[in-house]
Amino acid sequence: MIINKSEIAGLLDNLVKEYRVYAPVQKDGIVTFEQINEGTQAKPGATSKKPPKEILFPQSEELFNYQVDSQGLRMEDKIDDTKSVAFGVRPCDAKSMMLLDNVFHNDEYEDVYYTTRRKNTLIISVGCNQPASTCFCTSVGSSPFDTDGSDVLLTDIGDSYLAEAITEQGKEFLCKLNLPASDDQAKTKAEETKKQAQLTSEVDTTGIKEKLDDMFDHPYWESLYEKCLGCGACTYLCPTCHCFDIADEAKDCAGCRVRNWDSCMFPLFTLHGSGHNPRTSGKERWRQRAMHKFNYFVERYNASACVGCGRCIKNCPVNLDIRQVIADIKAQPLE
Repeated sequence: MIINKSEIAGLLDNLVKEYRVYAPVQKDGIVTFEQINEGTQAKPGATSKKPPKEILFPQSEELFNYQVDSQGLRMEDKIDDTKSVAFGVRPCDAKSMMLLDNVFHNDEYEDVYYTTRRKNTLIISVGCNQPASTCFCTSVGSSPFDTDGSDVLLTDIGDSYLAEAITEQGKEFLCKLNLPASDDQAKTKAEETKKQAQLTSEVDTTGIKEKLDDMFDHPYWESLYEKCLGCGACTYLCPTCHCFDIADEAKDCAGCRVRNWDSCMFPLFTLHGSGHNPRTSGKERWRQRAMHKFNYFVERYNASACVGCGRCIKNCPVNLDIRQVIADIKAQPLE
């Protein structure tokens, strides 16, 4: 099916009437994924600074609240089952949501807050015609037009998008929009566009998991962390990082439980109630970050916890480049 770019604004205005709609919006030179209203000017072809994982896994989220009064204890779960559409997600971010599914819905645990949002959210992704210099998705098993995690994939073919249904939900959604059918010329142009999308950045990740199996006590970790500030930008801007903390907030006879994003790069992240901290320095914290993404996650879910979006590279204040870290790990001699 074909969506003319001139009709995107009207399409989103119509969707807002039926769904809660999220899309990239530019403010003060920064693109963020936000819930939009009728008339909001969205930028579906732009890459947001923060990943859209907040749609499914909010940065701060009230899980339940309670109140005690003369009638006893009353509790309310804050499960969000609103029908939503995420419009303009990049393929790497769509894939990251599929990776998060492993964490929040697996054979041992189901997070009902996440899974309810996931079930009720349609993901419409836009392929990357011109990947950024910091992108390396092909190095971690993805591509600029990867369909993993998407319900609908849009390919920019000039004045319009070619819309392809990836899932049954995506097919039903496109049928409801009553869009014009795509012709052979549009399909051919889309295929040519996909072939021309070239990444300028790649790193060899083959065998990285096996290499890390033998590197827990390697001297490499003694130097890797030295210029890291521990600011957490890499984890807060990562589409697959999912560490969180739980806080209970109460006043008098009412209160709530809140889940907030946390970061393994923060000194207090592993601080025990006893005062013991097993990760006392940046060395242990950076080792954990590398091990989790390219060893522990691979062992548990058979996929690396990195989609090559490049946000951590672009936004690190001291230019710690995860691509160089991977290359350095591979180059280390084992004793």
